[in-house]
Amino acid sequence: MIPGVRLVLLGRQGAGKGTQCTRLARHYVVPHISTGDMLRTASKEGSEFGLKAAEIMERGELIPDDVMIGVVDERLHKDDTKNRGFILDGFPRTVVQADALASITAAAPVDLAIDLDVPEDIVLGRLAGRRVCVDCGANYSEAAPPRYNWTCDICGGEVVQRADDTDSSIRRRLQLYAEETAPLVAWYLERDLLATVDGLGALDDVTFRLMRAIDARAEARRAEGMNRAT
Repeated sequence: MIPGVRLVLLGRQGAGKGTQCTRLARHYVVPHISTGDMLRTASKEGSEFGLKAAEIMERGELIPDDVMIGVVDERLHKDDTKNRGFILDGFPRTVVQADALASITAAAPVDLAIDLDVPEDIVLGRLAGRRVCVDCGANYSEAAPPRYNWTCDICGGEVVQRADDTDSSIRRRLQLYAEETAPLVAWYLERDLLATVDGLGALDDVTFRLMRAIDARAEARRAEGMNRAT
């Protein structure tokens, strides 16, 4: 295990980012920081940008870049991320946000951005079959339902299909993701900070591929440092 990783995980909705982020966070002993978690925490803590984000979300509007960047800046200056590293899930989504993240982390830059690659037809099927607990947000699917009658195994809440998981809505979200992320992938590629990892297959196999890419980058950085020192 190589501690102290600082990662960005990219990928289409339905690619399995949340599951893999959780696994990687446990392995590398770093916080898994998702956009939703950041916004909820900042709002509860009553921080400057958290309060702004809460007001915007209550109106049903999208969080603008300046507020989202402010929330991320606040989160990445907490002790756990400064001392141990992080895995970012859902940020950055645009080149503007990537530029901001580079500035925020200038003293200890991101090690690697990983594009978890799952073909669009596969994620379409996954999202169409996705089910979610209305109370705690736990994810299930038609292929992996809860144990008892669409009742959440974790909290007992009702498990339903999300209202925005219709075929047309899913295709629109994937189109928007592609439009936003293509320049973002190019941004990280130009800076030699991108690795693309196949997201198909068993969970353990995907996790192994991700760890191999992360550890390879860490070893390369270590070798560069040794060469400079000699």
